[in-house]
Amino acid sequence: MPQIRPALLSVALTLVIAAPAQAANGPGITIENGRTQPVFSYADAVREHVYVESEVDGDADGKLDRVRVDIIRPKESGPGLKVPVIIDESPYYDNSGRGNESERKVYGPDGNLVKFPLFYDNYFVPRGYAVLNVDMLGTTKSDGCPDVGGKADVLGGKAVIDWLNGRAKAYRADGTPAAADWTTGKAAMIGKSYDGTLANAVAATGVEGLETIVPISAISSWYKYQRANGVVYNYDYASWLANYVDTDPEAKCQAVRDQMDAQDGDATGDYNPFWAERDYISGLLGDASKVKASVFVVHTANDLNVKPDNFSVWWQALAARGVPRKIWVGQYQHVDPFDFEGRRDLWVDTLHRWFDYWLLDVENGVMREPRADVQLGPTQWITQRDWPAPFATKVALRPAADGTLGLLPAGKGETASFTDVRMSENAMVADIGTAKDGRVAFTTGALPLSLRLSGTPTADLRVKLDKPTANLTALLVDLGDDTRVDWRTGQGITTLAEEDCHGESTAQDDACYRKVATNVATRPLEIVARGWIDVQNRGSLDTPSPLPVGTYGKVKWLTMPHDYTFKKGHRIALVIAGTDATYSGEAGTGAAVTVDLAKSSVVVPFALSLPLSDMPKDKARFRGPDRIDLPQPERTFDFF
Repeated sequence: MPQIRPALLSVALTLVIAAPAQAANGPGITIENGRTQPVFSYADAVREHVYVESEVDGDADGKLDRVRVDIIRPKESGPGLKVPVIIDESPYYDNSGRGNESERKVYGPDGNLVKFPLFYDNYFVPRGYAVLNVDMLGTTKSDGCPDVGGKADVLGGKAVIDWLNGRAKAYRADGTPAAADWTTGKAAMIGKSYDGTLANAVAATGVEGLETIVPISAISSWYKYQRANGVVYNYDYASWLANYVDTDPEAKCQAVRDQMDAQDGDATGDYNPFWAERDYISGLLGDASKVKASVFVVHTANDLNVKPDNFSVWWQALAARGVPRKIWVGQYQHVDPFDFEGRRDLWVDTLHRWFDYWLLDVENGVMREPRADVQLGPTQWITQRDWPAPFATKVALRPAADGTLGLLPAGKGETASFTDVRMSENAMVADIGTAKDGRVAFTTGALPLSLRLSGTPTADLRVKLDKPTANLTALLVDLGDDTRVDWRTGQGITTLAEEDCHGESTAQDDACYRKVATNVATRPLEIVARGWIDVQNRGSLDTPSPLPVGTYGKVKWLTMPHDYTFKKGHRIALVIAGTDATYSGEAGTGAAVTVDLAKSSVVVPFALSLPLSDMPKDKARFRGPDRIDLPQPERTFDFF
C-alpha cells in the first residue's frame, strides 16, 4: 500500500468529513486536527428569534406559555447546510446577567440580539454551530411564571429541543410559523448555576435530540440545594428566587409563589412531593435513568452556594447507568471554568472537542482521555481515570474522650457531650483544644505523610438526646498553616484588567473577557468537609422519627464531598456540634447531646497513591519511578 504524507492525509480527511455538510453556496463545516475550523463569518451570521410553544400554562391565562428563543447561526445554514445547536437557557438574562462580567442581552431595532452574553456565540458560530440563548419560562421575554425547578422550568426547555426536532411549534413575532429547517436536531445544553440546572432537568426527561449537556455548578436536586437531611438552609427560598428572576409586575405570579410557600414543607424540612418534582436524580418529572445525553460535569468542592453533593450524587447516578461522562473538580467557590486561572484556553479547547465529538461525530480522542481533571491546590491540577480517585480506601477515624482522633475505638463507656445551640462555623473550629458548650472536637497527631481525601466522608455517630431531636453538624478540618485557595474572597478569583479573546467579534459583541487570578491566603486551618442532619430524619427524609429521649440511636449521614490533601505535619480534626448558623436558618433545639465515642467514627476515603517522598518506606510497594501504592493485604493506616 503506498504511503500518504500526513499533510495530504489531513486534507483528504477534511474534505471527506466536510462534504456532507457543504452549503449550496459558501463554506461547509471544516474539520482539521480533530476540531471544527472558523470558516463562517460571525458578522454576517443570521440573528433571529422565535417563540416556542410549551406544554404548560404557568400563569393560568388560558394559553400555553411560549418560550423566547434568540438564535444566531451561520448565514449559510438552512436546508442545504444543517448545523447542530448549543443552548444556554437562563432566567438571568435581564437581571443579574451571565458570566463574571454580568453580561446581559442587548437588542437591536428589529428585536433581534446584537449582543449574546458569554463567548459561546463568538467562538462556535464561525465553526458551524447555531447558538441559542433561551429565556426560561416566566423570565425576560418568555411567557408564564417561574416555578424554580418545577414543571414549567423543565418543560419549557424540553419544548425547545422538541421544536428543533420537529415535535413542537414555534412562531415569529408576527405570528407566522417558524420551522427549524436549518438544524440537524442535535443539541447541547450548557450553563452555570441555574442555567446548568435547567440542562440537568431537561436531560432527565430523556428527550430525544439532546445529545450532551455541560452542567457547571448546577443543581441536580433542589432539596439538596435547600436542605441537608432535614436541616433547612433558607426559609421560603423558592418563592424568593422566583420573584427575583421574574421582572413582570409582582401580582402576575403571586399565586404561584404563594403555592410554593404552602408546599415547600419548611416547617419540617422533610422531603415531600414539592421537592420530588424538583429532583432530577430520582424525581417525578425525570430521573437519571432516563438520561440519554452525555454529561460533562464541572463543579467546585468549595461551592457553598450550589453545594457539591449536587454534583457528586448526580455523578454517581450517571456512572451507575453507564452514561458517557467527563468531569472537572475545582477548589474555588461558585466559579465558571472559563475563570479558573491558567486553564481558560484548555477549557475552551476541551469544550470545543467535546461538542465536536458529540454533535458532529468528530473522532478527536476526547473520550479516550482521563475522565477527571482535579484541582489539588492553587496551581496544581491532575488528571485521573475517574472521580473520586479509583481504589480509595475508606478509613474510620475514631474519637476518644481524651480529645484524640485515631484508628482504635474509644473505650467502652467513653462519651462526649455538648448542647445543640446555634453556632457559626468559625466558632465551631476556633480553639480546637478548648472545651466549648456547643461542640466537641478531636484531633490526630501530626501526620507523618500527606493524605489525599477523594470523595465523600461519612459521619457515623451513636447519640442520645434529652429532647426528641437535635440538629447535628460534622466538620472535618485540616489543622496546619498553609497557603490555600481563598474561596471566601471573591469566590476565589480576582478579575484583572487585561483581556484575552476566544472567537470573533463585532462592534457590539466582542469575544474578549478579562483575565482572572486565583486568590490565595495563608491560614492555620481549613474546613475540608461539612455535613448536617436533623436527628429525626436519620432513617428517612420524608418520614421523621423522633429519637426516644434518653435512648441511644445510630445517626449516620454523608458530609459534602471534597478532593483535598492533608499535608505531612498537619493534623486532622473532627468537630461535632449542633446547628450551623453559617449555613442554616434554623434555631438550635437546645437539646443536650451525648455521643457514645466507642461506637462513633468518621469514615474518610483516602486515595492510595501518594508521593514517594511522603511515604514511609516500610509501608510502601513500588509502582513506578515516583508513585507507590499502600500494601494491598493490610492497609493498616497505622501512622496517626
